[in-house]
Amino acid sequence: MAMEYGQGYGPGGPGYAMSGSERRPRLPAGLRAPFEGRFWREFGFVLLSLPISVLLFVYAVTMVSLGAGLLVTFLGIPVLAAALAGCRGLGALERARARGLLGLDVAGPEPLRMGKPGLMAWVGAVLKSGTSWRAVLYALLHFPWAVVSFVVALNFWAYGWALLTYPLWFWVFPVWAGQGGLQLYGDETHRVYLDNPFEITVTALVGLLFTLATPWIVRALTMVDRVMVHGLLGPSRLATRVVELESDRGVVVDTAAADLRRIERDLHDGAQARLVNLAMDLGLAKEKLREDPQEAARMVDEAHGEVKTALQELRDLARGIHPAVLTDRGLDAALSAVASRCAVPVRVEVDLRERPAPAIEGIAYFTVSELLQNISKHARATSAVVEVWRVENRLLLQVWDDGAGGADVTRGSGLAGLAERLDAVDGILVVDSPAGGPTRVTAELPWRR
Repeated sequence: MAMEYGQGYGPGGPGYAMSGSERRPRLPAGLRAPFEGRFWREFGFVLLSLPISVLLFVYAVTMVSLGAGLLVTFLGIPVLAAALAGCRGLGALERARARGLLGLDVAGPEPLRMGKPGLMAWVGAVLKSGTSWRAVLYALLHFPWAVVSFVVALNFWAYGWALLTYPLWFWVFPVWAGQGGLQLYGDETHRVYLDNPFEITVTALVGLLFTLATPWIVRALTMVDRVMVHGLLGPSRLATRVVELESDRGVVVDTAAADLRRIERDLHDGAQARLVNLAMDLGLAKEKLREDPQEAARMVDEAHGEVKTALQELRDLARGIHPAVLTDRGLDAALSAVASRCAVPVRVEVDLRERPAPAIEGIAYFTVSELLQNISKHARATSAVVEVWRVENRLLLQVWDDGAGGADVTRGSGLAGLAERLDAVDGILVVDSPAGGPTRVTAELPWRR
């Protein structure tokens, strides 16, 4: 949903002028606002709030009071649970109304947590649920606010249009009421009427100001409704955090499983296969040793080369798991080693007085390593820069290159997986890569020391 007035009409709609494939508003947003769909939806929300809030308030007060009064008997507990359940249901309707008229999409609260099925388990879950009590609080608080917003919005709208159109209907007073016009002041000695052209014009201008101000006043009023719906009828912060942590845990598990599969594949296809061939070659060399010592020596020499290659592959694999230089000397030395293997010249600047938590240090290392691999493979860059620094309790790193740009984290590429890995530890990945470059990737991680 558009966040500004002027985005509610289609091409060629009222208040717009067409120019080729673009559309330009003929009128400023302030003049279009009283006629746009957003204002009427918000105004409708405010008008509906009064009768709905009366229903919510009466239901909540009646049922909760009845349940509280019956607590001296066994009936009080189920009645109170039914009252809370009804408030939860009415809260769902309020979320739907806010979604339809205000464009506020609030997720439903966490479901009831019942240890076992049954009526008493349901009653206990309803009474212990914070969502139920927040729905009751919404019903109690929304009623006085709905009265205020209804009165303010309706009076501004009605008086604005009444004064704006006064030049069209002021004749009603002298014809039907026997007076010169709309009475501005009157007592026993004299009266003041808005009856001459100047006064009528000023009245219309005042009405115009009221009419133009009404959409913005209504929007300010509905901002309070947005806060109340989001804060009292949506999921709690604790529940939202639990959902985030469950999602992050799934990402961590999937990432760890993918890393294990990669290590297994690299061992099977690389060092393991090479060592099997090496064992076979040494067996043949052993058989040739007595018959043809020179051939056996040549085969042993080839096996020696295979050993060196296998050792290098194992070192590379170990470096991919967790490089020893990172453990021994920290990010500065480890990132410098990664940069030396990049296909383009890389300048590394690390400004850290102390080391972060080992897990965060490892994630930062692998983040820069993967970004530099992307630069080597896809960026067509001639230079790159890696910067790492600390701001309060956050570790920030930035990788810049002068390549072709066009990197997009939403395309399901390696950047998307990298963003998920950082999100699993409350990190953030920001990619700025316009077409034609340059590309700037910024990552933020918690320090956790």
